[in-house]
Amino acid sequence: MQVGVIFPQLDIGAEPGPVRDYAQGVEGLGFTHITVFDQVVGLDRRQFARWPYVHDHEDLFHEVFVLFGFLAGLTSRIGLATGVLVLPQRQTALVAKQAAEVDVLSGGRLRLGIGVGIKPEEFEALEIAYPRRGRRCEEQMALMRALWTNELVDFEGEWHRVRHGGINPLPVQRPIPIWIGGHSPPVLDRIARSASGWMPNFEPDEEGAAIVARLHERARAHGRDPADIGFEPTVNVLGRTPEQWREDALAWRALGATHLSANTMQEEWDEAAGMWSKAAGERIERVEDHLALLERYIDVVGDL
Repeated sequence: MQVGVIFPQLDIGAEPGPVRDYAQGVEGLGFTHITVFDQVVGLDRRQFARWPYVHDHEDLFHEVFVLFGFLAGLTSRIGLATGVLVLPQRQTALVAKQAAEVDVLSGGRLRLGIGVGIKPEEFEALEIAYPRRGRRCEEQMALMRALWTNELVDFEGEWHRVRHGGINPLPVQRPIPIWIGGHSPPVLDRIARSASGWMPNFEPDEEGAAIVARLHERARAHGRDPADIGFEPTVNVLGRTPEQWREDALAWRALGATHLSANTMQEEWDEAAGMWSKAAGERIERVEDHLALLERYIDVVGDL
């Protein structure tokens, strides 16, 4: 099981120095990957009371591809993953180009985690239609893979038309691995049919085991070996003891997790709302404190 980190951008801020120190620090500690959350337009949640809180305009989010271009030049080994990029909000060929560039500059270290999003107002701000975003996402995946593996592409779908066009440079990985976040029935089927990996959010309990079993069932129905689908849950580090860290890691490994990402931001998964949200209590803002906590964490679970 590969053990990585969730990039704590809500805590360490926008200055390049702390971003550099964090990325080089976690690489030095032996973590295998950095997973980064995504948000383009943050909404003022006071104006959208019907939406449960995820992240809003007060939360700092680095643009993921610009951030990865920066990190690619500062690190040499650690993997870079989006967890997850809201793909239907974006122009597909541009995402393919940006992802390919990051893959080239990092020497083939990108995993593109994607999701379909949950807030129509964010889509409106980016001039993208919210309905049928799941179907659009599937077409986007097909087009990106075509662009990553061919010098020239002829593609015509419901939303996209590329005639005798391509991106240059092509990525190191052909294609770049696409992982998908979520665990609703349509998402599980999409993962089972066409994803390289899975980034779910639930607890490693009986209910979680049932969700894993459903994914495996769908994978076999589509003629795939479930073991070929990567599996990366996120675990909270703050507010839990070293004994709980290890228990969580062992539970996830028993469910088949291939990757684990340690989150040192003060967040919690709201199962009813289906999203991460800020939690009350302890919060750490200095890079050295995040790294000190992660050094203890990897000492406890690194052998797994």
